[in-house]
Amino acid sequence: MRNKNSNTHGNASFSRRKMLLAGATFAGVSALASAAPVHTAQAQQNPVIAIDTLLVPDQTMVRHASDANARLRKVFPNGFALDATHSPHISMLQRYVQTVDLDKVFAAVGNVLGSEKITTWKLKAFKYYYIPSGEIGLAGIVIEPADDLLRLQQKLIDAVAPFAVKAATAAAFFSTEEGRDIQPALIEYVADFVPKSSGKNFNPHVTIGVATQDYLKKMLAEPFETFTFSPAGAAVYHLGTFGTAQKRLRSWEFKP
Repeated sequence: MRNKNSNTHGNASFSRRKMLLAGATFAGVSALASAAPVHTAQAQQNPVIAIDTLLVPDQTMVRHASDANARLRKVFPNGFALDATHSPHISMLQRYVQTVDLDKVFAAVGNVLGSEKITTWKLKAFKYYYIPSGEIGLAGIVIEPADDLLRLQQKLIDAVAPFAVKAATAAAFFSTEEGRDIQPALIEYVADFVPKSSGKNFNPHVTIGVATQDYLKKMLAEPFETFTFSPAGAAVYHLGTFGTAQKRLRSWEFKP
């Protein structure tokens, strides 16, 4: 299928996400296995924490994302590799919550995950896209916003709402530079994730890496072979610089 879309997705949240890229060279689920929470010392000492509730894709998506990442790194070595701090995922909900309520948030998210037949889902990846910033772009594989995803996102929004905090500072994020590596636009983006990046504005995708815009334009002009995949798990992460899912706090593995 030939991609005739422009480099932007037409999503209302994209202009805001561009700001985060600067410097980014860098069945009901029949069994839901929950890993023990990982509470970072940093998370514990701050009263508010920025979290990303996400889906972990199966090996089909991981393979496609990894292949695309390797391709981009060949032409742009200063980009990032998909690894422990840049693992392929689909962000479903980003929120500020009270750190003291994390266990309640984990329980609420777990209840939502257990209410859905997530292992039966077949999600469709149908094109590449990128977010431009200067001469480079942050690329990803776009996923159709299926009803299943939209329903799950709304359930997560509702479940986390009682614990949500409207605003926060850089201290809410995972930082290795005492907050200096946390972008002001990122702080605002998380505060406005609902509704500006949810519902009709939701752009489900898996980030694959960084390259020059000239190269990404050529990549987007190539035929894209659509494929389907399924979620293999879910997690809650502590958000870090440029909105990366930086530190795992709790994870769930879906069992058919």
